Formats: sequence, structure tokens, C-alpha cells
Amino acid sequence: MNRRLFIHAGVAVAGATFLIAAGAQGAGAAGQKRLKLVIQVSDNDPAKWNLALNNAKNVQDDVGAANVDIAIVAYGPGIGMLKLESPVGPRLAEALKANVRVVACENTMRGAKLTRDDMQSGISYVPAGVTEIMKKQGEGWAYLRP
Repeated sequence: MNRRLFIHAGVAVAGATFLIAAGAQGAGAAGQKRLKLVIQVSDNDPAKWNLALNNAKNVQDDVGAANVDIAIVAYGPGIGMLKLESPVGPRLAEALKANVRVVACENTMRGAKLTRDDMQSGISYVPAGVTEIMKKQGEGWAYLRP
């Protein structure tokens, strides 16, 4: 008899655990955590930049722009596409309007003798692009390098 009682108690505990886990999953879906994506662009290539910008737009279209934070971090040769005369300037402006944060590395800018006056309007600046990517990854941001 004690064995039967033990089995029934075990089944009851397993069932309760399942219901609690299912409830937690449902709550997670309703209160879904905001998604975060950091995209690295270190190439001075309009095709790479267009790919990165397409990736950002596709993610926003897929999950909803209100559900995701996106930062595109440019350093090294990639900084060239953030200059005023950039061939991807109109696409950058669209991305900025769609709340994609476009970030320039000030280390690279100093090395290239660029000032903020040389750059597209609306972009953000960080002291070091690589460090910015590392920090974001440490904060749980997904990383993409197209």
C-alpha cells in the first residue's frame, strides 16, 4: 500500500512540475525578452554594407522593429562607408529612421584623420568599435558579421 501511495505522489509531483513549466513558458512568450543584434562591418565595400543593412531590415521585418535593438558597428576600412560621400548614404539614412543604431569607431577615425564633420549625420560614436562589440556580446547581444 505504501508503494502505491508513493507512486501516486510521484505522478502528482511530476504533473505539477509539468504544469508549472508550461505556465512559465507561456509567460515567457507573452513577456518575451527584447531581442538584440550587433552587426560588425569592417569592409569598405558597398556590397557588404548593403548586405548588413538588408540583414537589419529583414530582422526588423521578421520579428517586428519594436521587438529588436540593432546596432551596426563600423571600424577599420568599414568606416569609409560612413563618410558624407558614401555610396550607401541613402540606405544608412533609411536604417537610422528605422531605429537601427549605426556606430563609428573613433580609433579608426583618428587613424584616418576623420572628424565628425566628415561623417553622415545621425550616426553614433564609440571610442573603440571592437570593444563595443565585445561589450554587447557580454550583455547577451547576438553577433553577426555579413
